[in-house]
Amino acid sequence: MLTGMLWALLAGALVSVQNMFNSKVSERAGGAATTALVLGLGFAASLSLGLLSEGGRMFEFRSMEPWYWFSGLLGVGVVTCLVQGIRRLGPTYAVAISLNAQLAFSLLWDAQGWMGLAKEAVTPRQAIGVLVIAAGVLVFKFGEKPSPRAGTRRRTPRRGRGPGEDVLTRPR
Repeated sequence: MLTGMLWALLAGALVSVQNMFNSKVSERAGGAATTALVLGLGFAASLSLGLLSEGGRMFEFRSMEPWYWFSGLLGVGVVTCLVQGIRRLGPTYAVAISLNAQLAFSLLWDAQGWMGLAKEAVTPRQAIGVLVIAAGVLVFKFGEKPSPRAGTRRRTPRRGRGPGEDVLTRPR
């Protein structure tokens, strides 16, 4: 179990760093180009690593449902949505909401037995846990003081204006 937890922690750290990179690429290249670049490089890297580690066995698909093959297309939606979420909310909130949504939907899919999963009952403890995490995101978001980056009102004398006149200024 500890090993699984360490892998999950590493995955979370990597996703967080990837989201930061995606956000910066998107600022310069746009959403569609970012998605193509991220998924294209991911394909090249995973193909190379797969060939090195598994060789030709990598292409042996044993009794796999054909619709599973298209799951990679979901990556387009994931990258696009996260890039847009980060652009509008910032990385911390976008990732927090995304992770909470993953947890809530995973719990739902487990409970319903969708996607070939074994149907599992949702316990009250699991439901409360998801709600506590969601509440934590809300407290984190709405419990903060206004950001100094949003612009502030202060009394600043300027040439051509009377002393003490309100001027909207933006920090540099």
